[in-house]
Amino acid sequence: MSPAEPLRVGLLGASRIAVESLVGPAADGELRLVAVAARDRDRAGEFAARHGIERVVGSYPDLLADPEVEVVYNALPNSLHGPWNLAAIQAGKHVLTEKPFAGNAVEARSVAAAASGSGLVVFDAFHYRYHPIFARFLEVITGGEIGPLRSLRVTMLMPPPPADDLRWSLPLAGGAMMDLGCYALHVVSTVAEALGGRPRLLAAQMGERAGRPGVDEWFMGELALPQGARARCHVDMNQQDGEFSLTAQGEEGAVVVKNFVKVNTDDRLILRAKDGTERVEHLGTRSTYHYQAEALTAAVRHGAPFPTDAADGVVNLELIDQCYGLAGFQPRPTQPRGVR
Repeated sequence: MSPAEPLRVGLLGASRIAVESLVGPAADGELRLVAVAARDRDRAGEFAARHGIERVVGSYPDLLADPEVEVVYNALPNSLHGPWNLAAIQAGKHVLTEKPFAGNAVEARSVAAAASGSGLVVFDAFHYRYHPIFARFLEVITGGEIGPLRSLRVTMLMPPPPADDLRWSLPLAGGAMMDLGCYALHVVSTVAEALGGRPRLLAAQMGERAGRPGVDEWFMGELALPQGARARCHVDMNQQDGEFSLTAQGEEGAVVVKNFVKVNTDDRLILRAKDGTERVEHLGTRSTYHYQAEALTAAVRHGAPFPTDAADGVVNLELIDQCYGLAGFQPRPTQPRGVR
């Protein structure tokens, strides 16, 4: 087998996010989309025809049993991430899972335990982590260009999804925290790790979506970082305009990433000096998903290390559950054993 052979990916679900995360890299030869399974076979067939997926299989278990599939891409609703990630590992498949890694920390630990020692790549799809703009952001923070870090701000705002969208469903593990907040907390944890430790949650507030008991519409959190800095997260799924920015303030200046999730639409990293002068760096509009596909391929084909592994997924879900608890909400429910 050639080391350069594209990964053979099978898709669990005919999902909207797969169009960005997989179809683009596949069109450039980075991935091979060999099969898709969805609850509605007709929908799966239409999706496959539209996006160049080679064939449709009849069910999720059929996809896991397919010998041609070497990587399972799990883009099912959040409530099904944990159960089907676990099933894929048990079937001997590598996993690329949409975030969050599972519905809650209990499920995440179960999946991580199965992944440990399996020899399989279980890859949490925090794609932003693999773009050069985020590597540069960390370099500025840790390399002294803005002096010692004093604060980190993660802002993620978006217009509301439709009323019937699964992101407003408690049984499907929806809510602003699960859709956007998982990113914000992941950024905070990653910066904390770069500074030599883990974040400590200080405060968390959430607001409930009208007519959706237990489902959070917005989240604000404050966390302590190593070396005395503070991190603040603001996430809201009911805003007129979108924003996905990072700002790190140091004693000697600041660094801003204007859109860390969709760098392909805005690749600016702005360095602000104490005297108010600015320097703009452009880190490239190649999408975060292409970089993620390369990291996944390197991990599967060559055993290369990658930061968003199963242990990292557990850290993220533990922090998510802590935020829910401190804000007076229940963590998303654990699914019954077995997959459906």
